Amino acid sequence: MSMTPESIEQDTVDSRRKPTLRHLLEETDRFLLAVELVTSRGVISDLAGQRVLSHALALAESDRIDVLSITDNPAGNAMLAADTLGADLRAHGQEVVIHLACKDGNRNSLETRGWKLASEGFDNILALTGDYPKPGYGGMARPSFDIDSVGLLSMYSEMNRGLRDGKGRRMKPTNFFLGAVVTNHKRHERELVPQYLKLRKKIETGARFIINQAGYDARKDDELLRWLALYGLDVPVIANVYVLSLGAARAFNAGRVPGVVVTDELVVLAERYTASPDRGRSFFLELAAKQVAIARGLGFRGAYLGGKLDLADCEEILSRANKFGPDGWKTLAADVNFAYSDEFYYFEHDEATGLSSSEVNGALVASRTNAARRRARLRTPVNYRVSRLAHWAVFDPEAPLFDVARRFYSAVESAPVLARKVLHLAEHASKVPLYNCKDCGDCSLPEIAYLCPESQCAKNQRNGPCGGSHDGLCEVADRECIWARAYERLKPYGEEDSMLDGPVVFYDNALRATSAWANTFLGRDHQARSAAGQEDVK
Repeated sequence: MSMTPESIEQDTVDSRRKPTLRHLLEETDRFLLAVELVTSRGVISDLAGQRVLSHALALAESDRIDVLSITDNPAGNAMLAADTLGADLRAHGQEVVIHLACKDGNRNSLETRGWKLASEGFDNILALTGDYPKPGYGGMARPSFDIDSVGLLSMYSEMNRGLRDGKGRRMKPTNFFLGAVVTNHKRHERELVPQYLKLRKKIETGARFIINQAGYDARKDDELLRWLALYGLDVPVIANVYVLSLGAARAFNAGRVPGVVVTDELVVLAERYTASPDRGRSFFLELAAKQVAIARGLGFRGAYLGGKLDLADCEEILSRANKFGPDGWKTLAADVNFAYSDEFYYFEHDEATGLSSSEVNGALVASRTNAARRRARLRTPVNYRVSRLAHWAVFDPEAPLFDVARRFYSAVESAPVLARKVLHLAEHASKVPLYNCKDCGDCSLPEIAYLCPESQCAKNQRNGPCGGSHDGLCEVADRECIWARAYERLKPYGEEDSMLDGPVVFYDNALRATSAWANTFLGRDHQARSAAGQEDVK
């Protein structure tokens, strides 16, 4: 049989197609290398797009690079879609990861995007909440954040099982290999622990691999793996190694890139070495090589290189990392230890390694004793304590007055419209001064320690914190992250570790400007839908 040019070309692509990320992580123990690609703004055929494509194809030719990971509008900027570049790379046999953020589209558009990606053969999806948008065409775009990374993982996991159509029939399953991110380089307990708890929720919701946010503290990376082991969460983690430049170090230090921490000490080093003849190149590559060697020694399943890198940079980082040998990494922890003086760690310090031990932080353990919790309750806001009491008495489905309220609101349903409006107005009038209520109609106050995600969270997060806070402050507004505040409210009651244990929250926009109390008592809100869904599963 004669071969056509098309079949010859396909055989050539197949012969050089790299192993899938799924295969590498689930069927081998090889330490893999992924490199991040940032797309350009404009069509791929223009000069900037061709530069990115040429750079990407050069990386794809390397046998030492397993995966290329393509960003989705990073830092909130409008860029070329990741799958446009990814299609060219897949045609050359390269394994790719498509980033998918929730800031620019609602759940319907994300479902549509999922069908498109699945139809075009993209399996590896990194689910992200996303950075807050930057000014673009005609001004600042309105962010979506209709769902978050947890909601996206939930939806795509359901698509993998076969999403039901409007008639209840299962559609053809997708084959997504879903990943997620954790921001483990957090300074304070109230920020770090909720990040771990959200990581657990992501894994339970369908994340099959994890990439952590960039940071420069080996002990924090060590304790990430220890925390996963402590809670029996067996999922491969790829270590984020962002190769610095002086400009990047200063931007990270100033908090201009959400979630990435660079301390003053590291900026000073970057400035010193950038004054050298090579502009700091050797220092930055050596630091990255040490991070790669440490990650491999700690048990990460790979390294994820980011920054302005060409193939020569990537190969030099690998070569330098290999020079440390299988045990040389153990002496490097002190070289990658750029932390704040008051940095919180979940585990005690190991003097021998400079990393963490397996012993949970003694101060954390002490703060969780009954006596410590009782003392801390006295410092919780009065309106929070009153809200807890009201929830226990009325709003919890097991509350003694819940059925009374349900019967009352059932009767109100048949009352004149004016009566319903007056009752709704009275509800809203009481909730605005207490919670700055935005009348969303599908209330999450009880799930976030009576802090409103609609009015007090720039991204309206209902399934845990995004990774963008800096020193406890929101990345967008100059105020404390509501999830950090919720953690501190719940801890005195021993409820902090279970703060994200409930079902994934999907806000129902159809309920906006309706009575949240009526929706709670009459089974119309997300809590009732979640309970009904659990019954269906049973």
